[in-house]
Amino acid sequence: MKNKIMLITYADSFGKNLKELKKVLDEHFSREIGSIHILPFFPSSGDRGFAPLTYEKVDPAFGDWEDVRALAEDHELMFDFMINHLSRQSEQFQDFIRRHDESPYKDMFIRFQDFWPGGAPTQEQVDLLNKRKNCAPCERIVFADGTQEDIWCTFSEEQMDLNMESPVTWEFVERSLRWLMDHGASMVRLDAFAFATKKLGTSCFFVEPEMWQCMKRVADVLAERDVPMLPEIHDHYKIQLKIAEKGYPVYDFALPVLVLHTLYTGNCRRLKDWFSICPKDQYTTLDTHDGIGTVDVEDLLTEEELQNVIDRTEGYGANFKMDYSAKAKDKPVVYQINCTYYSALGEDDDAYLLARAIQFFAPGVPQVYYMGLLAGENDYELMRRTDFPRNISRHNYTVEEIEEAAKKPVVQKLCRLMRIRNEYPAFDGEAQVSDLPDDVLEIVRESNGCRAVLHADLKTKAFRIVCADSAFDYES
Repeated sequence: MKNKIMLITYADSFGKNLKELKKVLDEHFSREIGSIHILPFFPSSGDRGFAPLTYEKVDPAFGDWEDVRALAEDHELMFDFMINHLSRQSEQFQDFIRRHDESPYKDMFIRFQDFWPGGAPTQEQVDLLNKRKNCAPCERIVFADGTQEDIWCTFSEEQMDLNMESPVTWEFVERSLRWLMDHGASMVRLDAFAFATKKLGTSCFFVEPEMWQCMKRVADVLAERDVPMLPEIHDHYKIQLKIAEKGYPVYDFALPVLVLHTLYTGNCRRLKDWFSICPKDQYTTLDTHDGIGTVDVEDLLTEEELQNVIDRTEGYGANFKMDYSAKAKDKPVVYQINCTYYSALGEDDDAYLLARAIQFFAPGVPQVYYMGLLAGENDYELMRRTDFPRNISRHNYTVEEIEEAAKKPVVQKLCRLMRIRNEYPAFDGEAQVSDLPDDVLEIVRESNGCRAVLHADLKTKAFRIVCADSAFDYES
């Protein structure tokens, strides 16, 4: 993958379909965006695409494979693969419901009666699980023959967990991955992979060594076409370090909260500590469709520092997703902040542009969420209308709205920063952080005689970028 900024967008959020997405990028952001993470564009029964029925079709509401190919002509594309689950409405699960034990897919899903001794977990076993709901992770399924079973379901009722011990599951996985590579995937994001391996007596989350075996098997298929894999996981930052040690690229999900802490306090000590140990082969984010994770900064911030970030974002209109896992101990804790990054910074243009400058100078390849590209504000109306808290940061822009937003001074300045990041060769080198007082942040990127320096006053949010080629200089 090229070292240029990646856009994260739904197929129907930056324009109403893939054709409009291409039109908007061609007309307004051709220099700013190098690659695109198109969030799941397959037929799906829930979770806005993350409950896929199949990987071999494009949802007709978004377009077709020809539209995907057209985007791939000018942009490298990253596709999602949901290795943990498949739609309840998929051909495979529906066949299981109709034919039950006679279905060829009966072993493709995790049946509680087969997994747990005695057919069901004890409360102690449920409490041990890393889970996203406050009960046992299952759905009671009524089969055509009148019998009922509990089937493992970590996320929504439409996302049935796959049995990674089954040959029929791996036949599906390998066929689907090869299809994606045949149809334009330059990179595959392995969504929710840490939940994919289940083992008695564990949290059923990032189970070792089984998890490494699963990841290698996926990576080996992708290696047939030299397509890299990006594992997606929100957990303690040391998990990312372990994944990086295995040679896989990782996400920097610690950066969003650390940057908020830095700008809220005017102190970059925690951020500098992170830069000294973070992986170099990583993809940085400030915002994504999933909000701002908090679990990723455990032990990078104190509990008091993290709570301050949570409280500040709440004051700017954020809502929260809670963690019900055993790690939450006596009560649920905030797992994710739902808020646009622009709103999380009080819709302050100077603070927002500095946050992006820090991201672009940080080690790794930057990803920018579509709402972040337009400095989008919290969408309370969509959140209320859909009764879904995460939709606060999932506004669907029309082409006309994008054209107007692109004229905003903050967006034009952001685009200037993005062009510097994409076009100046200094960013092919590593990031070096200068030893200065903690209310000043200076990051140097240098490669092949090209040098770029970000110097920021964290108290005033004023910053400048000075390059060996002055054509790329920038002053806020």
